[in-house]
Amino acid sequence: MKSSFSRQNIYLFTLCLFLLVFVLVFSFAVLIPEGKDYRLKRGELKKENLELKQLSDFAIEKEVILQKLQGDNSHAIKAFENEFSADKFKKQHQGFFSALSITKKSQLGDEDGFSVYEVNTTSEISSPKSFYDFLDAVNKSNWIIAVNFPIAFKRDGEMIDSSFTMRVYNNKDSNSSK
Repeated sequence: MKSSFSRQNIYLFTLCLFLLVFVLVFSFAVLIPEGKDYRLKRGELKKENLELKQLSDFAIEKEVILQKLQGDNSHAIKAFENEFSADKFKKQHQGFFSALSITKKSQLGDEDGFSVYEVNTTSEISSPKSFYDFLDAVNKSNWIIAVNFPIAFKRDGEMIDSSFTMRVYNNKDSNSSK
């Protein structure tokens, strides 16, 4: 009995069978496990990209709010850099009073990166309205000033004597660089 398969066909069949076994082993040993890892990592990447987009949107939103606040409060931000001068203060606010005197009490210490000075003021005003106008002007001045209560008003004839203390905040960095 003679086989009808030629030697070439047997080699070809053996080679095809070997390649089929190799492809199956390679698929089950390498490709399928790596495919599962790929799907898991792709899912993680989608989650991280979504989180990154949310954080980017949040950062942009906060940047817009920061820019708006900096624009609205630029005067106060610039006031942090100015060093307090009693003479300049008197010149700016003398118009609200008939007489204004400022005496520096003492340096109180440091609060949150600022040197704090307490200033006692005594003034004579013609009406309480001018004092309230003065308080509005202090809010718009070139310094960070807190007017402390109590404010003492005492009538003296046609004039009202007022006495109060102010806390003046100077930025330590601007003081040390000057």
